[in-house]
Amino acid sequence: MRNKIYITFTILALSLQLTSCSTKDSKATNNGAIHKGEDQNQTPEMNNLEEHVHEEVHLSQQQFVALKMKIDTLKMRNMGGYVKANGMLSVPPQSKATVTSLVEANVVHIQVTEGDEVRKGQVLAYLSHPNIVKTQTDYLNAYTNNVFLEKNYQRQKRLYDAGVGSGANFQKAESEYETSKAALSGLEAQLKLLNVDINATKKGNIVQKIALRAPINGFVQKVDVNIGQYVSAQTEMFQIVNTKHIHADLMVFEKDAFKIKRGQKVSFEDVAIDGEELVGEIHSVGKSFETNPKAIRVHVDVENKKNNLIPGVYVKGKIRVENDLLLAIPQSAVIKEDDKFYIFSVEKEEEEWAFKPVEIVVGANDGEWVEIELLDDEHANDMFAFNNAYYLIAEMKKSEAGHSH
Repeated sequence: MRNKIYITFTILALSLQLTSCSTKDSKATNNGAIHKGEDQNQTPEMNNLEEHVHEEVHLSQQQFVALKMKIDTLKMRNMGGYVKANGMLSVPPQSKATVTSLVEANVVHIQVTEGDEVRKGQVLAYLSHPNIVKTQTDYLNAYTNNVFLEKNYQRQKRLYDAGVGSGANFQKAESEYETSKAALSGLEAQLKLLNVDINATKKGNIVQKIALRAPINGFVQKVDVNIGQYVSAQTEMFQIVNTKHIHADLMVFEKDAFKIKRGQKVSFEDVAIDGEELVGEIHSVGKSFETNPKAIRVHVDVENKKNNLIPGVYVKGKIRVENDLLLAIPQSAVIKEDDKFYIFSVEKEEEEWAFKPVEIVVGANDGEWVEIELLDDEHANDMFAFNNAYYLIAEMKKSEAGHSH
């Protein structure tokens, strides 16, 4: 009995609503006041996006910039199968350097800070210590003594060759000269390692501080000293990295290892350069499993790298294991309304941007991008919004609400 009463009341309510709608539509038609895109059999509140696809949302240039709108034409994208792998950005050993002091000394000047770009041979810091002065003094004394011993050796050699000098004197002079020459070579090698000008030292010019120079081109990644600090030999003072050959080392788990091969394309999640997605290609695949976790190491060359990539950054990669090029757009550009999907075409109208919904059919989804199919080829070459679809639809609904009053 309750069910019958409920049905009767429902039918009566529907009848009243249809009568009301019919009356309103009749009045609107007679007055010629139907809004653009409104169906004659529905109230404004019942209108949906399908009935307003010819309407537009307008944004000022200021709004466009504030929302960081991204617009582009539709392009084909690889939407095939992929394997997820995590790892880190890295550089090869020859692209990074740890700069140390070769002698005990005090830091008197620091010429660079972290993040500075440096060239090979550029001064990083100056060091000073009495031992540095002593090494130069020892070299100067050894050089002067070697000049004397060389002349004595030559004199004894001429006497010996002429048969008027003893063999013992000649052998002694030769031995002293060779010993002195070896000692001089050792001290000279030390001064070269300290970047001291040998010729200036021979003339008696003794420097009190020495320059510590960059061994490679790159960026200063770390400064581990301060002015006045005492450093012993082999103390790590600076770290320099050259990001020209930066790459990604990804770890692929055992279950997916057989799918991976050289030449496959890789995209990186949550890593972009100036809004452009970071991509790469597999250069080499490890031939043995790491123990913790049990995975193989995959070396990926980054294709669109720039100097702002930093080694050690954690990355999440998607390795494409199937080639399936499809028309696709970012998920943030797609909106669903009443079981239908839309994207927004874009046109510049003087100082404003006009966004118009275009119905599409969606397909494969990789978590960030979604395959789409346009229902109308006339939009194939249009520019489309690549983000903020929810904001645009909200603005359109606000506009519709204004029409309903």
